[in-house]
Amino acid sequence: MAKGLFGGKGIIIREAHFPGRAAIEAYGNGGFRFADMSHRGSLLCLPSGIHGWQPANPAALTSADFDKVLAEAANIEILLVGMGKDLRPLPVALKAALREAGISADPMSTGAAVRTYNVLLAEDRAVAAAFIAVD
Repeated sequence: MAKGLFGGKGIIIREAHFPGRAAIEAYGNGGFRFADMSHRGSLLCLPSGIHGWQPANPAALTSADFDKVLAEAANIEILLVGMGKDLRPLPVALKAALREAGISADPMSTGAAVRTYNVLLAEDRAVAAAFIAVD
């Protein structure tokens, strides 16, 4: 077997992660642009960085979808949840789990969540976000 450009190891797929905080420059077409990069799919923007995110069912979010958020709860006061194109309430059990961790969660459309996140990030607030990608 011939070795390829990567020394014969093949393509290595890593979990999508940007190790820092950055404003969201654009969204749509199923993804986001930030820090001069792009990501296809949904995102979690946390104090530890920006992570690719795949909720099991974007229409029925659970606390398991927010394990990374809950793990960083000590550094988060506000969680903006971009629910896609339309506003939907957070499930009661999820809202309770976030509240118990000391996080105030605000669901809104992804567009509104991106805009609000950028403002709060610029103000150096303890903000995090979960953005469901929109087409």
